[in-house]
Amino acid sequence: MPFQRIEAEKLSQSVVKQIEQLVLRGVLRPGDRLPSERELSERLGVSRPSLREAVAELQSKGLLATRAGAGIYVADVLGSAFSPALVALLSAHEEAIFDYIAFRQDLEGIAAERAATQGSDTDLKVIDTIFRKMEAAHRKRNPSDEAELDAEFHLAIIEASHNVILLHMMRASFDLLRQGVFYNRQQMFKNRTTRDMLLDQHRAINEAIQARDPVRAKAAVVAHLEYVTEELSSLKAFERNEEIAQLRYAQERER
Repeated sequence: MPFQRIEAEKLSQSVVKQIEQLVLRGVLRPGDRLPSERELSERLGVSRPSLREAVAELQSKGLLATRAGAGIYVADVLGSAFSPALVALLSAHEEAIFDYIAFRQDLEGIAAERAATQGSDTDLKVIDTIFRKMEAAHRKRNPSDEAELDAEFHLAIIEASHNVILLHMMRASFDLLRQGVFYNRQQMFKNRTTRDMLLDQHRAINEAIQARDPVRAKAAVVAHLEYVTEELSSLKAFERNEEIAQLRYAQERER
């Protein structure tokens, strides 16, 4: 008969499974610090020895890491998504920038559709809250806060799609974007007119998702990233023209 004896699960295994699920679902993110041993054992309702056993197993799996004198953190589980060699290759070739935007356009369009139909009311509140922060940051002269919230807004939509594979792959690619591998996001936000256009586009995305309109949400994402592609093309053309102009200027000074 296909039956097996049921055995009680160790408390440490229950802790392992709960933390694994939190990491998998994106609730705990790379770099997040866990509460102190005392606080965490109280929250989970387990003894400290059981908690230590669970933490040790999660560390052996590479999901948690200890920082001397600073506590226990969620490990950089995204680090292996793109090898150092591939990162260097992507940053060295301009064509990768536009392939990256096309990649985002395809996957974020799907994520926006799913967020509009499958996201919970709380998911949509998170997206709207981040957008309201973007509106507040938009009034500042320094664009750094708005640029950072831009990434958070897009990731919140991906989180609301509730697809863990999509979530972790996009987090990895956004991490490279933050590092400036593909392009400098700050550069795009320096121009006030561009900033205004980007905010309007994010507003259109947010409104479509809040209205739970998947067709309009996807179209708004596609339109936004098409605009980003056009702006990047213009920036690259300007940079090439400036290089040529500087060469001409240097030559003119020597005549």
